[in-house]
Amino acid sequence: MTSPLIRNAMTVDVEDYFQVSAFENCVNKSDWDSLPCRVEANVERILSLFERKNIKATFFTLGWIAERYKSMVRDIVDQGHELASHGWEHVRVTQQNPQAFSADVRRSRALLEDISGKPVLGYRAASYSIGSSNLWALDCLAEAGYQYSSSIVPIHHDLYGIPDAPRFAFRTSEERLLEIPITTIPVAGRNINCGGGGWFRLFPYAFTRWAMGQINRKEGEPCIFYFHPWEIDPEQPRISGASRKAKFRHYLNLQKMYHRLERLADDFQWGRVDEVFLTGHKGRVKDNRWELHGTCDSPTV
Repeated sequence: MTSPLIRNAMTVDVEDYFQVSAFENCVNKSDWDSLPCRVEANVERILSLFERKNIKATFFTLGWIAERYKSMVRDIVDQGHELASHGWEHVRVTQQNPQAFSADVRRSRALLEDISGKPVLGYRAASYSIGSSNLWALDCLAEAGYQYSSSIVPIHHDLYGIPDAPRFAFRTSEERLLEIPITTIPVAGRNINCGGGGWFRLFPYAFTRWAMGQINRKEGEPCIFYFHPWEIDPEQPRISGASRKAKFRHYLNLQKMYHRLERLADDFQWGRVDEVFLTGHKGRVKDNRWELHGTCDSPTV
């Protein structure tokens, strides 16, 4: 074990391969129901992995998925995992106004709670699309009853990120909401993502193990890691019409992902977001705050 005293948060963004932002210009939402479903089988495989490794995780789930695969959602909850919201149909917050966003997050939360019979405390924005221009979304989440969000990445990126955002969990929206940024590590004066997704597939596994170990041991902070069900599915149908960059980011090293997850499961301690940050980490973030720019009713853009 890299650091047996620090428990990190394992998370899964539950969406199917055709719903990612990288393909939004070449896959119409009206066609989603006609495309082959892969999410159920992939989630089942993930649940089996977590059971074998004795991991409880948080599943940020699209309302569109939950509405169609209710038994899968119940399986997630019945096996002791936390259910959280990923919005309704993977619309980036940058494409919504406060009214549309509020309706979206309330609708998805209500459905997930209805299916699971459990309170839904957390939210994650599609493609980490809460940025410096729409921080009003954090206020909307607090007003909708969410206790935490994991929607900000403190890096430079062409699609998302707030480079000067805090690297670790902070309170916002008049302390009603806890924002838990995706884990990064400073390298040569720049934050590098070491919290999962395409970065986990791009960099050698040794980098992730080193970076998370540094954060646990030297900074004494828990990490938050994420991945998607489609990332363990190298046999998924290929989407035509996407750009070279989109295809590279989406399909890179899919065949290596499952084995890397097995190693990650063994090298670190893992838990649900609510257990790691709302309970076990609560005292450490009480004095860490970040100023909102605008509110849900009157955003600054």
